[in-house]
Amino acid sequence: MRLANFQWDGERRLGVVEHDHIIDLSSSALPPNTVDLIGQWDRVQVNHAVTQGTRRQLDEARLLAPLVLRKDVIAVGRNYRDHAREFSDSGFDASEKQMIPDHPVIFSKATSSVIGPDDPIVLANDPTNTTDYEGEMAVVMGRPARNVSRGDALDHVFGWTIVNDVTARDLQKKHVQWFVGKSPDTFCPMGPWITTIDELPDIRASWMRTTVNGELRQEAPIEALIFDVESLIVTLSEVMTLEPGDVIATGTGKGVGIGFDPPRYLATGDVVEVSIDGIGTLRNPVI
Repeated sequence: MRLANFQWDGERRLGVVEHDHIIDLSSSALPPNTVDLIGQWDRVQVNHAVTQGTRRQLDEARLLAPLVLRKDVIAVGRNYRDHAREFSDSGFDASEKQMIPDHPVIFSKATSSVIGPDDPIVLANDPTNTTDYEGEMAVVMGRPARNVSRGDALDHVFGWTIVNDVTARDLQKKHVQWFVGKSPDTFCPMGPWITTIDELPDIRASWMRTTVNGELRQEAPIEALIFDVESLIVTLSEVMTLEPGDVIATGTGKGVGIGFDPPRYLATGDVVEVSIDGIGTLRNPVI
């Protein structure tokens, strides 16, 4: 199942995407907020709502970010070896202690940075003009998780989505801690929807690809993550309660703008597309 938020007649609505249609669930008894729906998930009830919902053409609806987050996005840095090397070589990581980390490098992105598919990435929000892209697979939590074992970790996952971890590189370097450089408004495109884990049980078999203006910049298998989904959930749940609707962006692969000489930062008029097998494509223009 592909769970989405979309706008119709100026209103935010809940929907399920099937092929080239979106089924409007707004008139059902389901919670209208995606986070609440995930927390109260009842597949039988949702399936019934789908059979009763209004079918609309997908290309006539405006897709929104699939979640209205209540907590910052949890993100992971240096989680592909090739990207860890290119990031180290770039000199932009002022906090670096080792090229390949022994433990997950965790940071966050402000909820105010989240935008949806086809929403613009606004370069004016980066005063340093060093805006870069980072395509990533993101985990959406489905059940509360605290002190979870590796064997049980995936039982707490609701599904998968895509995040573009857009970054102001000079701010990332200047402030040492990454929050400021990662959190400008519009710097966290997310979507186009959430693919539930039952539809895509082995995310490791998928590949992530990022293009800029149709040019392939990143291509990496999810199985190449240094710290896989289970490891990340174990690490985080040791110290905090992960809640339904929480998002964990798992890290990016080689091919970001700072990996080129000279760096290839985003520019006005660019279009960035991040695709993951079994999920879809997240597209955002740059203005």
